[in-house]
This record gives sequence, C-alpha cells and structure tokens, in this order.
Amino acid sequence: MTMKKSILVFFAGAALALNALGQQTPLTRSELEKQRADIQKEIEQVKNSLDETKKNKKETLGQLALLQRRLRLRESAIQNINAQINFIQSDINQSWEDIFKLRRELETLRKQYGESVVYSYENRSNYDFLNFIFAATSFNDAIKRVAYLKSYRTYREERAENIQKTQQLLQAKIDGLKTKRQEKDDVLQKQNKEKEVLQIEKKEKDAAVAKLQSREKELKKDMYAKQRQDLKLSNAIAAVIRRASDEAIRESKKRNAAANINTEKSEPANKTTSPDNTNAAAVAPAKPKTLSAFDSRADIALSDNFEKNRGHLPWPVDAGNVAMHFGLQIYPGNIKYNNQGITIEVNPGTVVKSVFDGDVQSVFNVGDVVVVMIRHGKYFTTYCNLESASVSKGQQVKTGQLLGRVSSIGQLEFVLSDDKDHKFDPEKWLRR
Repeated sequence: MTMKKSILVFFAGAALALNALGQQTPLTRSELEKQRADIQKEIEQVKNSLDETKKNKKETLGQLALLQRRLRLRESAIQNINAQINFIQSDINQSWEDIFKLRRELETLRKQYGESVVYSYENRSNYDFLNFIFAATSFNDAIKRVAYLKSYRTYREERAENIQKTQQLLQAKIDGLKTKRQEKDDVLQKQNKEKEVLQIEKKEKDAAVAKLQSREKELKKDMYAKQRQDLKLSNAIAAVIRRASDEAIRESKKRNAAANINTEKSEPANKTTSPDNTNAAAVAPAKPKTLSAFDSRADIALSDNFEKNRGHLPWPVDAGNVAMHFGLQIYPGNIKYNNQGITIEVNPGTVVKSVFDGDVQSVFNVGDVVVVMIRHGKYFTTYCNLESASVSKGQQVKTGQLLGRVSSIGQLEFVLSDDKDHKFDPEKWLRR
C-alpha cells in the first residue's frame, strides 16, 4: 500500500470513529456519578481478590488477569472524571455567559434609571407638575395626566427594584462560579491521584508479566496440558450433544407418529372418497423444517427462557477470578491460547452450582476430573474439573442447585454451547 493510500485509509478510519463517538448518547451528571461509584466498587472487589491471590507466592494467569482488569477499571475511572470535568467546565462557561449578559442588562437598567432621574430633577418643581396637570384641555385629560405621572413614578420604582434584583442575581452567579471553580479543582485533584495510582498499578502489572516471562517454559507446559484436556473435553461435549440430538429426534418422531394415529382415529368411519379428498394430502402445506432437534414445547419454552436471561444468569461459583477469558488469549512470551469457555480460579472444594433450570444430560470423566453437562432446551452448560458430582444423568436441576465441588486443580472450566455445538462467551450471558 502506498503512503498516499495509507493516509487516506487513516483519515477514513478516523472519520468513522469520530462519527461513531458522535452518535453515542452522553451520560448525565447523575449517571456519571453512579458509574463512578460502580467503578470504584468493582476496583475494591478486584483489590480484595488480588490480596487473596498474592498469598500464593507464584504469579498466576489469574493474578495477571486481575491486574489487567484493574488497569482497565482505573482507566475507566479516569475517563469518568474527564467527563465530569467537561460537565463542570460547561457549567462554568454558561455561568460566564450569564454574568456577561447580566452585566449588560444591569448597565442598561442603570442608564435608563439615570436618564429618568435626570429628567425628574430637571422637572422637579411642584409648579411644573401642577402646570402639566392644569394644562389639560378637559377633566378626563387631567385624570389621564395624573395617571401618567403615577405610572411614571411606578416605572422608576420598578427600574430601581430591577437594578437591585439584577445586582443580587449577578452576585449569586459570581458566587456560583467560584463554587464551580473549586469543584473543578477538587475533581482535577482526584484525576491526578487516579493517574498516579494508574502508574503504580502499571508497574505492578509489568512486574507480574516479567515474573511470568521468567516461567515461560512452565507456562507453555501448563498450556499444553490444558490444550490436551480441552480437546478431550470438546470431543466429549460434541459427542454428548450428538447423542442428545439423536434422542430428541427419535422422541419427536414418536410424538408425530402418535399424533397421526390419533388424527386417523378421529376421522369418520363412513367417509367416502372424492376427488377433493384424494388431493387433500397432496395440497396440504408441508411441515416447516425444525431449526433444532429440541422442538418439544417444553424444550422451546426452556430455550426461550434461557435466552431471555442472557446477561442475568448467576455465576456457577459464589467467588472466583476469571483467569482465562473466552476466545483467543495472548500471554507473556507471545503464548497464545484459544479458550472454548472461561477458566475461573477458585479454592479447591468450592461449591459449583447450576446457572439455570435444566436436565443433567451427562456426567463423565476427562482424565482424573469429573464433568457435568446440563441441558437447558437447546442450550448446554458444561462444568469441568470437579472432584465429584452431586447429580446424576436424567436428573432435573434448578438454578443455583449444587452440582459438585472443584477439584484440587483449583480451576473451574465453564463452557456454554448450543445444539449445533456453537460455543458462546459465557461472560456475556452471566450476571455482570
């Protein structure tokens, strides 16, 4: 690609990025405050988790994941503060506009009031006022002239009152501006503190990366072992889903056959054949092909409920850290790994629970660990690295029901897939 084309591509990408940013709805101040509180709460949770992981003298991928997550949260906190600063600066700018406007208005009021005072002074004698009234051509005209003089006096009083109110409003705006400036200074101090902490946390993350790089051979060995286990697990999951689909298809055929028999029995025995009857079957619309083998009413309802709870499913463990996220992961030493689910670091013996209602599709072993698969309509959740299972095949389970406990490995492999063996990112389905 030539330099000219590169520049064009860059500016085109920048324009698209700016357009996308422009389309985002900005948060209100109250929403920013809530967001900041949520971020700080999550940072505190990560800090507590890190304190637990530091008890282990060896750096782990789970600890690195926590450090990276804390950095992302800290950067989000700084972005949140920047948005708050923009709000405050906008208020300050508006206050300045209001102050300039009020000063111009006050200047106009003072000028008008001064003119009216000068006029009154120049025409201050009672004789002039009386002369003005008695110069009326009629009694009604005299009444109007008296009313005019009263209204003129009232006008002057109102002008004086408006000047006083405008001065008070101007002073309030100036005081408010001082408050906004102080608020901005306070927020800027918070921003500087967050940036200082961010630098400290970056150094801590870099130190953890350096220590992990020194254990590159060990990491590669661990990854190779996990890869072998994941391959066995993936093959086992595919086999279980295949058997479950075959069984569901057989059950569906039985239901359809039973429905056809019941339909034939319900037809009149003395029914005569006619051309219309002969062609009825031929013109009947074909039954649409099912998109899933799990097409019973119960399975469809369960699948729909599972989908509706996307983003709200409970975690399979009460406490733990995601050591490896879903999909391609890159670690120190350019170690790459494509994770088929999420790997959650927990204490050995941690209770593992079902994330939704369903049926235990299978309980099997992969090497020395136990695996439990739960079917939720056309969806499957898999819980691997258990030391034992508390459920058995065919058993119905409820959300939050105990399935088993994590083995001495101290990691739970959690996989989410469907009847086509498509893998999904569990973190997008679990409660945030």
